[in-house]
Amino acid sequence: QDEIDIIGREVAEFSKRFDYVFTSGGVGPTHDDVTIEGVAHGFGIKVVRHPDIERRMRQRFGDQVNDARLRMANVPEGATLLATDAPFAAIVKIHNVYIFPGIPKILEERFHEIKEIFRDAPYYLKNVYVRYGEGVIATILNDLLVKFPELMLGSYPVLDLPDYKVKVTLESKDSKYLDQALQAFVAALPADAVHRVN
Repeated sequence: QDEIDIIGREVAEFSKRFDYVFTSGGVGPTHDDVTIEGVAHGFGIKVVRHPDIERRMRQRFGDQVNDARLRMANVPEGATLLATDAPFAAIVKIHNVYIFPGIPKILEERFHEIKEIFRDAPYYLKNVYVRYGEGVIATILNDLLVKFPELMLGSYPVLDLPDYKVKVTLESKDSKYLDQALQAFVAALPADAVHRVN
């Protein structure tokens, strides 16, 4: 029970603090494989038998199936299975927690099967080179962030170039949102303010 409490406490805490939490091991048939119980305990949910895993285990082991093996069909209630081509070594996902098998080779194989779900969308970037100093455009920048709160905006003064005085960067994961913000920014600037955009 001590192990279950520790796992539950750590997983629940990490789940709040991080976008993704990975556990490795403790999902086998023996008495000390308590990761599933620990994770369920941490989220205050029951452990249930996953019907798909149980069915496939009964197909594979036939008369040899026993309670110890069937422990490997247990999951936290509400969990989903990923990388299910190998159901006895599938990844169990509950909330933002991914429960991996502990054997390094299998863990690596399973991770490669699902790695794309962790890839962030790219950021789109536009640079605007402005002929006026920050004092002139500060209000425009502030207004832009009010209109486009999801925009990542940067302002970088340039001291020794004749063509422009500030490089303004606009970033977003949404290219259309970025284009709208760029148009609004350029439209709000004085007519001769933009040296170039790239």
